[in-house]
Amino acid sequence: MTSATNGTPGSRLDPETLLPYLDLHLAGATNGVRLFNAARISWANTPHEAEFTRLRKEISEERTYLKKLIKGLGHRPSRLKMGLAHVASVVAEFDPLNPLRRKATAGAQLELEALQSLLRGKEALWSTLLALPPDATAGPRHQGFDRTELERLLVASKQQQDTVGRVMTETAPARFLLQ
Repeated sequence: MTSATNGTPGSRLDPETLLPYLDLHLAGATNGVRLFNAARISWANTPHEAEFTRLRKEISEERTYLKKLIKGLGHRPSRLKMGLAHVASVVAEFDPLNPLRRKATAGAQLELEALQSLLRGKEALWSTLLALPPDATAGPRHQGFDRTELERLLVASKQQQDTVGRVMTETAPARFLLQ
């Protein structure tokens, strides 16, 4: 019985719940890198191209950090989940929400909303890890969490959401108003 089920707080991480959770976020991050690349292509030759280029780079670096964090806990990400994530990321490269890469369509709006959802999920990940006790570890030979880095990532995810939200609201009139 885990401390979560019996109501007592603990400082030892429960690998049976934490590691699959982190694996799923890693799969989401893998897909997110490709989705942000698709957005960069969609917004090429606009003032927003540089923002999506920067966001894709940040998401990629955060994915690398998450993979390192998982390995630091003594876990190897699930090959099956990562294989499925790579398949999903290839589909994302085709940008099914906005396949023609047009900015003045409902697909462009949905693409931006999907990016917001991914960023919100990432924010929830960092918030969840910060909610765990500062001394929580996966065992004597495994690291805990770098709280300073998690706090930085949490702030970054909120800033990334603000960026996508700003692009979404600045470009909405071009999509939804008759020209």
